[in-house]
Amino acid sequence: MIHVVGRTAGGWGIRVPARQGEELRQVLIREGALDPSLKVLRDGSDLILPLRKERKGAAWFEFEAHTGREPLPRHELVGGIAIMQEEDPSGAEALLKSRPSLHTVVFAQGEVHGEYRTREFSHLAGEPTTRTLVTEHGHTFVVDLAGAYFSARLSTERQRILTQVREGELVLDMFAGVGPFAITLAERASLVVAADLNPKAVALMLENLHRSRTANVLPLLVDARHLARILPWRFDRVVMNLPLAGTEFLPEAFRLVRPGGAIHFYSLVSAEGEHTARIRELCGTVTAERVVRSYSPAQWHAVYDVAVPET
Repeated sequence: MIHVVGRTAGGWGIRVPARQGEELRQVLIREGALDPSLKVLRDGSDLILPLRKERKGAAWFEFEAHTGREPLPRHELVGGIAIMQEEDPSGAEALLKSRPSLHTVVFAQGEVHGEYRTREFSHLAGEPTTRTLVTEHGHTFVVDLAGAYFSARLSTERQRILTQVREGELVLDMFAGVGPFAITLAERASLVVAADLNPKAVALMLENLHRSRTANVLPLLVDARHLARILPWRFDRVVMNLPLAGTEFLPEAFRLVRPGGAIHFYSLVSAEGEHTARIRELCGTVTAERVVRSYSPAQWHAVYDVAVPET
C-alpha cells in the first residue's frame, strides 16, 4: 500500500525499483521531466518518481507536496551547469540557489549545429563558464558545452551498450566527442578507436583519458569519411552518435565493421523505422529500434541496433 500524509496532489509518476531510483531520478532531472514540487513515494521495494507530464510507463498517483516550495524553472543538468529552456535571469538565480552543486546557469541560444557539433549559450547566473565535470557510473568527464558535443541523457545508453560488449572486442567510436562512450566501453574492449573532427573535443578527450587512467583508447583527430582508408582493422562494434547527419556515414560504418559485428546508429527521426530500408540496402538487420529521448514534438532521438551478417 502507498501511504501519503500531509498536503497531497495528484500527478503522473513512474515506478522503479528502489535500487535504481537515484539513477533514474538523475536522468529525469537532466531531462527536466521530474516534478520538484512533489515528493518521491515509496511503495514496498519500489519508488514512484513524480513527473511533470505523462510519458510511456507512467500512471496517476497521489503524491505528497513539498510545503512552501516554489517550482523551479524547466532546465537540464549537465554536471554543475543548469541549461534553462527560457532566458529568465531571476529564475536562473533561484535555480542557482536551489542546489549547492550548481556553479553556473546558462540559456541555450540554439540547437547543436555545424561539423564540430557546437552550441551557443548565454550566461544567466553563477560563474561565467561552459566548462564543468560530469560524473556517471564511476567515470568523471571534463565537458565544455560550448566547445564540444556532450549529452548527459545518453548515460543510460552507454551502460546499455557496455552490457553487450564482450571481453576483448575491438570497438570504433566514429564521433567520439569528449570520449564518454569510448571510455565507458573500454572497460571490456581490448581497444577502442575514438575519432572526432573537432580539435576541442579531442583535446578534452585526452584530458578525460588521463583523468580516468584509460590506456586502451586510441584518440584520433580525423574526419570519419577517411577512417576506412587509414585504419588497418575491421571492428567488432561501431558506435555512431551523430544524430543530425549520421545517415550519410552509414556506408562508412559498414566498411569498417567485421562480418558478424554490430553497429549502434543514433539518429533524429520523425517516424518509426525511418532508416530501416537504408540499413537493409547495406545488408544490415535491425535487431532493435529504441527511443532515447524526445527532441521536439515531431522528432525524437532514436538508436538502431544493427547486426551485420557473417558473410
